[in-house]
Amino acid sequence: MFKKIIKGGQRKSSKSNSTETSLYGYGPSSSNNPGSGPNSNAVVAPAQNSEVPMVPPPITTVEPLPLFREVSVSERQNLFMRKLHICRFQFDFSNTLKSTREKEIKRQTLLELLDFIQSESGKISDVCQEEMIKMIGINIFRCLPPASHDNTGQEARDPEEDEGYLEPSWLHLQVVYELLLRYVVSSDTDTKVAKRYIDHSFVMKLLDLFDSEDRREREFLKTILHRIYGKFMVHRPFIRKAINNIFYRFIYETERHNGIGELLEILGSIINGFALPMKEEHKLFLVRALIPLHKAKSVAVYHQQLSYCIIQFVEKDSKLADTVIRGLLKYWPLTNCQKEVLFLAELEEVLEATQPAEFQRCMVSLFSQIARCLNSSHFQVAEKALFLWNNEHIVSLIAQNRQLILPIIFKALEKNIQNHWNQAIHGLTVNVQKVLMAMDAELFNECERQFEEKEARAQEVEEQREMTWKKMADVAAERGKDIANLFKIDVCDDGCDAVPSPFCWYSLFNLSFNFGAENDH
Repeated sequence: MFKKIIKGGQRKSSKSNSTETSLYGYGPSSSNNPGSGPNSNAVVAPAQNSEVPMVPPPITTVEPLPLFREVSVSERQNLFMRKLHICRFQFDFSNTLKSTREKEIKRQTLLELLDFIQSESGKISDVCQEEMIKMIGINIFRCLPPASHDNTGQEARDPEEDEGYLEPSWLHLQVVYELLLRYVVSSDTDTKVAKRYIDHSFVMKLLDLFDSEDRREREFLKTILHRIYGKFMVHRPFIRKAINNIFYRFIYETERHNGIGELLEILGSIINGFALPMKEEHKLFLVRALIPLHKAKSVAVYHQQLSYCIIQFVEKDSKLADTVIRGLLKYWPLTNCQKEVLFLAELEEVLEATQPAEFQRCMVSLFSQIARCLNSSHFQVAEKALFLWNNEHIVSLIAQNRQLILPIIFKALEKNIQNHWNQAIHGLTVNVQKVLMAMDAELFNECERQFEEKEARAQEVEEQREMTWKKMADVAAERGKDIANLFKIDVCDDGCDAVPSPFCWYSLFNLSFNFGAENDH
């Protein structure tokens, strides 16, 4: 009787192990798992409660697994783990003809995992969450290919002009990113549990991927990182500091990064949520990172996002307007007219949010630069500078400080009228003069009188200079004849003369020098 009990227990245990092995795809195939192949060398783990999924051993082949609806609710967590391990397989996507069947199985499995996460019954255990984040990391964290301009020495391309590089594995990566996004935004995701898997290391690797040349990937990364920042309070200081370091490296070392625009978009939302009064840390970020981003050659690629961040700071704290304007003047382009147009557009937005007290601190240096822009031979720069007078707030600031501003810009306006080649600039300049005259006719007339006096004095100085040069030319001609006679140089009727010896040239130099010294006395 005792032997029968022992044998019965052994048979029961064997049946349990056989069922567990078949569930993970390493035992004999069953009717519910037609795609799983046998594996006689697999180590069978002890039977566990079906509610606590067991991590399956590594697999060596990719075979289709049953759908979630084809298994019982108690087995879905274990099936979820099996599907995760299939999705860990890496393929060579540069060769479209290689492993096509296995690639399609993996893609379909990823889609099934995504549907399961999105479904109402898609709540997964802590072990499944950990394994899913590991699978996601295996797929997305990779060495990015070198940028197309790194090997050629060319400037970084403008992403608005062409599509650029497209990731060959995007059909799989897109679903993996969708899976991560759904996990992060899901109301079933407990941040206290998830932060153990989505830790600082995970976030740092996500930030490294922002240098991808594929715009589609950067868009997903932007959305995911923004959601992580909003949901995981513990990561917020780290994310800000890490983005700060990326900007430092871009500004002071490489000046090459594909994701500056996307990172600035994230920061735009972050800055919008800053509490007042603003922390000193945030002000330092503005001065040390955001404003210096203007000096990069490729600023046009991300200027729209950068300008939005700058405006957010000024709107949050109007006292920062002076800091921002002086920063723009510090990095104002000297030879790049397209950058000047961008700077003028940003300057107009900043001035629109500037209060009179901050405006007065920087208006002299500011309008000295605007006067130079008014006289730019590039008509778009001059036009953008003249358009500043179409903004009512800026005109009101000018009106309050017209005693200092009008004398600075009056000369530039008159030069445009007299010398600028573009007729449209002539018309806009006349309109600006009318605005200034209506603002203060007496001051305008006084500036005009002073300008005419300066022009008259300058004309007299120029005439005196021309007369001096003419006298020197006449004296030099007479001395030249005397030197020719002294050294008996033959002078032809047509003005050409024989070549003097080196001694003659030396004597001529001494005579000329003595002539100059006599005139000085």
